[in-house]
Amino acid sequence: MGGDPYVSATVGEREGTGVPDPYGDQALLTSVMTKGYDAVPDQDRDRLRSYLEAVVAARSAPVHTTVAFNAVYFGYDLGGDGYGGSPLCLDDFPVITFGECAPVLPVGAMVCVATGSEPLYAEIVHREGAHSEVDALGDLPAWVSGAPAGAEGPGRPGDGAAPRRRELLVPDLHAFGPALSLSSAQLHRLRTRRRWINEDGHVVVDVCYPSREAARRDDLTAYAHHLLTTAREQLLSPFVPVSLAALVGGTHDDGLRVGLLGLLDTVRGVLNSSSVVRTWGHYALTRASLADCWQDTGPLGGDDLRSFAAAVERVATPARRRYGLTAPVTVYTAVGPRLRGFPGATEVLRGVGYAAAVCRANVALADVVQGESDQGLFKNGSRITLDDAFEGGGVWRCHHPGETETPGDPLAPAGRGWTSTLPAQSEPEAELDPVDLSLADDASLGVGELLRNDGKETVWRASLRLAHLIDGWFPLPPYVVEELRLSHGTRPTVRLELDHVGEVPGAKEATQDVAAELGDGSGRLTGIAWPQDFFPGLILELRHPRGGTVIRLATTRLDERVQVGDRETGHFYDPRVLTREDAPGSDRRGDSAVGLGPRQLVMRTVRRCGLLTLDGHALMDRSVLPSAVYGRRPARSQAAALEAAVAELLAERLLAPALGSRDAWGQPQFPARDREPTIPLIGYRPVRRRVISPWGGTDAEPGGVGLLAAQFISGHLRRLRPGCSPSDGQRAAFREHCRRLGKADGWELPYGYTFVTEHTRGG
Repeated sequence: MGGDPYVSATVGEREGTGVPDPYGDQALLTSVMTKGYDAVPDQDRDRLRSYLEAVVAARSAPVHTTVAFNAVYFGYDLGGDGYGGSPLCLDDFPVITFGECAPVLPVGAMVCVATGSEPLYAEIVHREGAHSEVDALGDLPAWVSGAPAGAEGPGRPGDGAAPRRRELLVPDLHAFGPALSLSSAQLHRLRTRRRWINEDGHVVVDVCYPSREAARRDDLTAYAHHLLTTAREQLLSPFVPVSLAALVGGTHDDGLRVGLLGLLDTVRGVLNSSSVVRTWGHYALTRASLADCWQDTGPLGGDDLRSFAAAVERVATPARRRYGLTAPVTVYTAVGPRLRGFPGATEVLRGVGYAAAVCRANVALADVVQGESDQGLFKNGSRITLDDAFEGGGVWRCHHPGETETPGDPLAPAGRGWTSTLPAQSEPEAELDPVDLSLADDASLGVGELLRNDGKETVWRASLRLAHLIDGWFPLPPYVVEELRLSHGTRPTVRLELDHVGEVPGAKEATQDVAAELGDGSGRLTGIAWPQDFFPGLILELRHPRGGTVIRLATTRLDERVQVGDRETGHFYDPRVLTREDAPGSDRRGDSAVGLGPRQLVMRTVRRCGLLTLDGHALMDRSVLPSAVYGRRPARSQAAALEAAVAELLAERLLAPALGSRDAWGQPQFPARDREPTIPLIGYRPVRRRVISPWGGTDAEPGGVGLLAAQFISGHLRRLRPGCSPSDGQRAAFREHCRRLGKADGWELPYGYTFVTEHTRGG
């Protein structure tokens, strides 16, 4: 059968299940998902949720957010073939040779393990610390719990230049289906040799991190970095259902990184919103499997989990001394090693069964803590909290007497074990509230520009400022103030006619009667109702016909819609004002740093206080950041939180390092000047990305309506029904699609698939 009949020749769901297929008629991943979960329409969320719930039910191991992303992005087949049912090129997978020190392999990494004979294809589905100080029953010294990578002992974090950490990786050796899996005999031989995998089918290695910042990356950031570097060929493969490059409209690193993190956030949000899935951190498993486990009377079933929870609760209860006195006791228990001590657990903990058991044990203990304690404080006087979510599958801390400690969220890893070994401060440092510093360059931002002033009308251009949006006013230039005062007095009513080009403002916004407050040489319009999509930095062109009380205000369209940071617009703007006043904590409801987390505080401070360039870049002396945030030197814990946030933002390239100098007055300069001491800077660069549209297409029809309300569907692969084949046109379209992904020669469509070209739905 020839041609390209999409509806009859392609498939939309797994037959009889109602579950969407990644290679089906309608894409599971859409462009809007690159903006994160909150931006996704309910209908798209529901389709993705239906598929991911089926993936969680089908996989033997708990499904990490990154593994769930893999399933939808690389086309995991629910019929039993896994990734082996997709046309992925196995040569794109990084080849790993395990030795004394291994590269960083985050959860989700797809690898080909070089075994010396048959290649071993696997997906890393679980990862945890495997410190040598953790004993066979899960007991460990306090300093190990929460210790940074490279720590050498109590209170000794190491030099941090290239930290190492011993880790246990759980590979799913059957993720690629029967055709790409080794036989039972082959796997048994590999386990027996213990050279590439151990007797449990796991990998225990010393991981070499390139820096301390890299070791601190969270799971999603680490996986995004892995895909954009080590596994880049795999990420940009034209054989995935829909390419990230097509979703973000290009192959530039900045756009790919932002879009990839947005997709991961969408996947995480969808899993967290499911009623049939239970999550522990980033791991998801079905509620039905948890219920089955509680009913199971075998090894690591319900009886063993209840016993495990009771043991952790009692472990710190001290023996009573004479006269009833008790000594404070703190015990740390690692979940994974502790589970190995249960009778019959050895077989259950082989392969991906280990990941499932660890996840179930953590969920069971979390339920006990939440249901039977007061913020972790139990009736027997012990306080149980999660102290380290990574080491040994999770380290739980039991302290007695617990009432002497300040309560907090018992499920938020606090790392008290490690911090208890650090040198004690002479007295607790009081934490400060962030301050709101005025903009040093406030007077130079958004300065208006006179375009024409003749006998007919006055035309000028100015930028909208945050204060204008908050309080509903706009300044008038002196020449307009003088003309209005002479003609209509000091407080005339002015008709404001608003033309928001390409948009349809509400009736109350399009034409407004506002008050003019006219002083000697200065004045402003007050009581303005600004449209909801107006933002700081938006450039406005205003016209005042002489002798009248009408002012016409208009925006100007860009050639295409763009996104700058979190702001999307189709209109001209001043990048300097946008950087300064569209920062975290600033919106039309107010402008304050109160309530912001460390990452937001760092971004806000750099954008508002950094040395500002004409194109909106802001560069700040890294050493003064803590004082700029809090007005003076903050508590050590607050400074450490800011430093960790800077490291994360630099790793995600939301901030960039630079080198400047400090002049004789102590002010930073960029570029660095000769004969001035050099200083490290951190910079905010407002990356401007065009909003997703079909490659080679235009942004909108003349007039600006039309495509703005449409949904862009990226070019994507679709599986054909048996006996069907793609047209020559679709083969050519796929080759062009490959060239846009950087495949210079273009590739041929894989057998059994067609290519749906980019198009617009709706509008």
